[in-house]
Amino acid sequence: MESLLNFGFLLKDVSRLYSLNFERHAARLELTLHQCRVLSYLSRNEGISQARLAYLTETDPMTLGRLLGRMEARGLLERRPNPDDRRVRTLFLRPSAAPLLRKIWRLSDLSLAESLSGISARERATLIRLMRRIHANLDTLLPGMAERGGGKRTPSRRRAAPSEA
Repeated sequence: MESLLNFGFLLKDVSRLYSLNFERHAARLELTLHQCRVLSYLSRNEGISQARLAYLTETDPMTLGRLLGRMEARGLLERRPNPDDRRVRTLFLRPSAAPLLRKIWRLSDLSLAESLSGISARERATLIRLMRRIHANLDTLLPGMAERGGGKRTPSRRRAAPSEA
């Protein structure tokens, strides 16, 4: 059995390569990986704050602000003031984002299929089960991490984001 000493490096490298492959496909849509992440996270978390979205997408808040401005100008999303806190801006998708999101999900499916090529359905199920167990272990070891990122955890209403998918 291969040494587990390389587990973290392998996990990070698989994530990096998976993201690069998705981004290669997303170029057809003239979108960056960050734009796809913003749209996909926002589709599952409409009404969240910019700070929370920055945490979820692992993006510097200033960088995210500029990205959101460009996406807002393109008519994909809108920023609204939070009625409870005027300092906070909440984010919502515009109807024009829906067709783009459908394309993003198709590209995500394609990237996933390419990544799992040659892996049987049984192996895929085992992989997902084990990754969920690792996730649960880490979530238990790091309680409250999501909350420190700007808000409470929001249960997913849709599928996994592309290239965090």
